[in-house]
Amino acid sequence: MHNYAKGRSAIAGRLFMSRSREDDSLDKLIPHCDYHQFQRVQGLVHQCCNNIDGNCLLLDDGWESCVCVQSISRSLVCKYFRAAVLPLDRELETALLYKSKSKRCCQCGALFRPGSNRGKYCPNCAAVVHRQQKAESERRRRAERGQLGA
Repeated sequence: MHNYAKGRSAIAGRLFMSRSREDDSLDKLIPHCDYHQFQRVQGLVHQCCNNIDGNCLLLDDGWESCVCVQSISRSLVCKYFRAAVLPLDRELETALLYKSKSKRCCQCGALFRPGSNRGKYCPNCAAVVHRQQKAESERRRRAERGQLGA
């Protein structure tokens, strides 16, 4: 009898372990927001989502109104919000969907997703920094060759 109880608890433990792994993978699929991110998400929901008075137009079947799921949840569950609204705020999108692949810009400190492993600057700062580096390179080249104005 003792062995039976021992084996049974081992099986229950394995089931519990497998369930917790599934829950962890589900957490990886659905990103969760901290408080400040949640506030930014709420601002986007109220400005850009398809809702009227907090009711979602996409979930409305004509019989009864449905509350906008994204407005009451701290996780990103609405596919429309992820695909159409979240890309409007690139920094928030990077923070929520691409946590492991994101970097901070060396110039302004904003979070961005680099195109390669050499990326140091966000797209806004990259153009400015590249222009400055090119101008400095041209100044040095002209100074070396003696092409500066006499």
